[in-house]
Amino acid sequence: MPIVESNTVTDPNEVNTATAPQAARSTPAALVLEDGRIFRGSSYGAQGTALGEAVFATGMTGYQETITDPSYARQLVVQTAPHIGNTGVNSEDAESRRIWVAGYVVRDAARRPSNWRSERSLDSELVEQGIVGIQGVDTRAITRHLREHKTMRAGIFSGEAAQATEKELLDVVLASEPMEGARLAEEVSIDKAYVVEPKDHGWEGDARFSIAAIDLGIKAMTPVRFAERGVRVHVLPATATIEDVKALNPDGFFMSNGPGDPATADTQVKLLRTVLDEKLPYFGICFGNQILGRALGFGTYKLKYGHRGINQPVMDRRTGKVEITSQNHGFAVDAPLDGPTTAPEERFGRVEVSHISLNDDVVEGLACLDIPAFSVQYHPEAAAGPHDAAYLFDRFIDLMEGARDGRTASLSGEPVDAAHPAAGTKADGSNAAGTNADGQHENDNKTEDKK
Repeated sequence: MPIVESNTVTDPNEVNTATAPQAARSTPAALVLEDGRIFRGSSYGAQGTALGEAVFATGMTGYQETITDPSYARQLVVQTAPHIGNTGVNSEDAESRRIWVAGYVVRDAARRPSNWRSERSLDSELVEQGIVGIQGVDTRAITRHLREHKTMRAGIFSGEAAQATEKELLDVVLASEPMEGARLAEEVSIDKAYVVEPKDHGWEGDARFSIAAIDLGIKAMTPVRFAERGVRVHVLPATATIEDVKALNPDGFFMSNGPGDPATADTQVKLLRTVLDEKLPYFGICFGNQILGRALGFGTYKLKYGHRGINQPVMDRRTGKVEITSQNHGFAVDAPLDGPTTAPEERFGRVEVSHISLNDDVVEGLACLDIPAFSVQYHPEAAAGPHDAAYLFDRFIDLMEGARDGRTASLSGEPVDAAHPAAGTKADGSNAAGTNADGQHENDNKTEDKK
């Protein structure tokens, strides 16, 4: 395998005078990709070795939320925005209990933070939590390389670890585990259940509903968005059973975002199928969308380079409206785009692709028409990101209200036990995304072999 070395953005001496702290500025570091490409820069954060899947995130803001998102577990995150660390970090913006990225790659790290909310520097936070990073590299070149060749295994090496030969460094990367087949939700999930109360987030009066939420890597803002709407959230570990769920007598069931390969989530798929059989209203986001897809009998597959950022356009095919969304996923559901279809697991009835990516036509949402269940692939809690998709929390509340009041218990507007005609017509706006006669699309993010 050839080894190709790439230069840093600027002369190393210039990089050393433009970043902090002093010790890191003078410590060489290298980013080594599994195909032999090497990018050299300076140490950022802790020194040592970090291994994981190299991915790029396009958000211009929200780096603290990015690095504390559990969905980035075992990934080396390349920030496409050139200036990182300008606003420091604080105790309020973290999306989980710790930093989850395996390593961090930036171009121009701030010498010092400057923001009224800053409590400490990003660099010091990385050091404190043992996160190995690299600065002063051409993140544009890295991003283009990953986009053209696919996300891949990689390693960041700094300090003594960077003194090994290039072949030795590459051998370490090639010996690391790939993301395909990785079961990570249980690693990032909580050990003990907890409750998020509406009264603690501005809601006055009694809770309207209560839900059981499975933490597969949940972001802190997600239960807050429910609580703001009067929903009490019982957050359960990834290993929760149907008995744990029933003990709460919830009005709805939720599965969160999370890291890893959805093909490994057999435990969660089995749990969700039991929930769907009970006709308990369900809402899933990100990993929860992939689990719904699998529970319905569809497959999942790995994208070439994934969707990671806070500016991803998605169309709601029912309304034709376009949302700018926050996303972080490298896998997707393999479901037909051409109108309602009977789920491969036929007992769950009809399902349709409700949302679609306008960048590459990847499935971004599923809606069951005969049972009370839906999901989206993106992050409506928007931390960080736009709030275009906040209505999805209200849609779930409407679904729970319908189930409670006996008005309707599915997104089709019909009772779940009603007799349905054969699926034939498409939902409004279903052709607006540009499907061809076969309901398929051309794009370059779906070229990985499907599982």
